[in-house]
Amino acid sequence: MRLTTKIILVMAAVLAVWNTELSAKKKNVQKENKRGTIYMFGFASSFNDSTVFFTDIQQLDSVQFERKTNFLLDRDNYSYQLRDYLASAGEEHRTCVVSYATDRKKVEKKFLKMRKRYLSKKGYLLKYLKAEEFAFEVISQ
Repeated sequence: MRLTTKIILVMAAVLAVWNTELSAKKKNVQKENKRGTIYMFGFASSFNDSTVFFTDIQQLDSVQFERKTNFLLDRDNYSYQLRDYLASAGEEHRTCVVSYATDRKKVEKKFLKMRKRYLSKKGYLLKYLKAEEFAFEVISQ
């Protein structure tokens, strides 16, 4: 091989290694997560009885979203807030979920659809938790 061919191959190898190191460093840099406003309601039920709970639709400001997926950070902790409140009120062993959207109309549509599902089935007792009774707290990191 000629000297120039060897130099070009060495330069290409150096550039490839250097580019790989730069891309690895970029991935490790953490950017600040997005913040925004959401509308959320909670739902709780149990396999042991037919009582289901709905919270009011509540507005939460300054919640954090994952940068890439736009998912709400700590979604599980919001449902734990509802579970802990119900446990303190004597309604233990509830499965709790939260539903949210950045648009109030979208979350109202989800709320009405879920409520309709339980109103149409006989034997379910629906209870509503007003915002004065239970309010979600924003989780900040």
